[in-house]
Amino acid sequence: MKKVLLYILMSLCCIAVKAQTEGFSISLISDAVKARIMGKSYPEKGAQISLNDLRYLRVLHYDADGKIKHGELIVNKSIANDVIAIFKELYNIKYPIQRIQLIDDYGAVDENSMRENNSSAFCYRVVKGSKNLSKHSRGMAIDLNTLYNPCFKIDRTNPKGYKPGSLQPVTAEKYVNRTNIYPYTITPAVVRIFKKYGFRWGGDWRTVKDYQHFEK
Repeated sequence: MKKVLLYILMSLCCIAVKAQTEGFSISLISDAVKARIMGKSYPEKGAQISLNDLRYLRVLHYDADGKIKHGELIVNKSIANDVIAIFKELYNIKYPIQRIQLIDDYGAVDENSMRENNSSAFCYRVVKGSKNLSKHSRGMAIDLNTLYNPCFKIDRTNPKGYKPGSLQPVTAEKYVNRTNIYPYTITPAVVRIFKKYGFRWGGDWRTVKDYQHFEK
């Protein structure tokens, strides 16, 4: 009887491990994913990166209520394995992420995605206020818990701490003050995990603070 119970417990453990592993995957851009992003996050023509250079990732993550959720990302193939490793570590420490959806679910409009605290990666666009392509355009950047970790230009003469018109998303004023900690605030542990895999953090920048942003 004990042997039977032991066998059952071992089988359940194996199933749980398999389910967790299956929650993390890397694949080519399928026709279905291509249809979702074409004309949105990926331009119909003129892109300086091929779909063959991108990978579609599935990951698991916890939300602030401790529920396990499924997420999806598109990243450059050169960092796909690192990104999977990062999100496995975030999952293991139970760092909460509200949602991880393709930015195309928001019409590939960054502001709309950020207001919903969505985490995403690839989006073919220029850096706001410039003509330079963003690191997101090559799938080499990830924005994490975007509402709670905003981007803005520092203005020490402004009591609010940021240059007017620079806050992204515009609804994130409450989260500019980093002395207040919220469930989706990016923590030092999260930064260490990303840096372990060679990513740079926008929170370290001097004139601009992009707390949501990690790039390689």
